[in-house]
Amino acid sequence: MEPKKNPKADLRKNSGLYFVVGLAIVMLLVYAAFEWKTYDEVNEYDISLNVEDQLDEEVPMTEQIKTPPPPPPPAAPEVIEVVEDEEEVEETVIESTETSQEEEVIEIEDIEVEEVEEIEDVPFAVIEDVPVYPGCEGAKDKRACFNEMIQKHIRKNFRYPEIAQEMGIQGRVNVMFTIMTDGSIGNIRYRGPDKNLEAEALRIIEKLPKMTPGRQRGRAVRVPFSIPITFRLQ
Repeated sequence: MEPKKNPKADLRKNSGLYFVVGLAIVMLLVYAAFEWKTYDEVNEYDISLNVEDQLDEEVPMTEQIKTPPPPPPPAAPEVIEVVEDEEEVEETVIESTETSQEEEVIEIEDIEVEEVEEIEDVPFAVIEDVPVYPGCEGAKDKRACFNEMIQKHIRKNFRYPEIAQEMGIQGRVNVMFTIMTDGSIGNIRYRGPDKNLEAEALRIIEKLPKMTPGRQRGRAVRVPFSIPITFRLQ
C-alpha cells in the first residue's frame, strides 16, 4: 500500500534544526533586552555666570597707616655740684692690714679650757652611795631599804587589767628606769607579753616618788635600775 503524503512535504524531518535556530534567536533577543540602556535627556549648555572681566580698571589698595610711638621724655639733667678750690675735701685713707718687719708680733698664751665632766650612768649594784628612797634616810642598809620600798610601792599600786583577766593573759613585764641626777624617774623602758600588762607596769613606775640621787665619788650621777613585775591569775 503506498503512502498518501509526499515525503518531501514531511515537516518533522527538519524539526530539530528549526528548534535550535529558534532557541538561538530567542537568546539573542533576551540578551539585547538586558543590555538595552536608556538615558535622560540632558540640555548641553554652560551654566557658569557671565562675569565681565574688567582687567583695564585698577583696584586701589588701602595701606594701614601706623602712627609712630611718642618719643620718650627727656632725661632729667644731672646736678653737678661744683666744689670751689678753697674748700678742702676730706680724703678717705685706707690703712693697710699687712704687718711690717719692724712691728713686733705678740704671742697669745694658750687659753685654758675647763673640761666638762660627762655624767655617766653607774649601775645600782656598784654605786658608792645608792639613791635614797623617801623613808630610808635613817636606815643602816639603804640598798636593802630601797629594794623593800620599791616592792612595797608595786604591791600598793598594783591593779590587774580587767581586759587581761577576761582574756586570761598573764606573765612578767621587765621594767627598766633611771634615777636622774635630780632624783626624778626617767628613761622608762619595758617589755612584756601583752600591751595591757605593759601599760599597767608603766603606770606603777611613773607613780614612784622623787628620791635622793645616787652619788659616785661625791657627785650626783644617773643610776639605772631594773625590776620585774609579775602578773599572775589565781
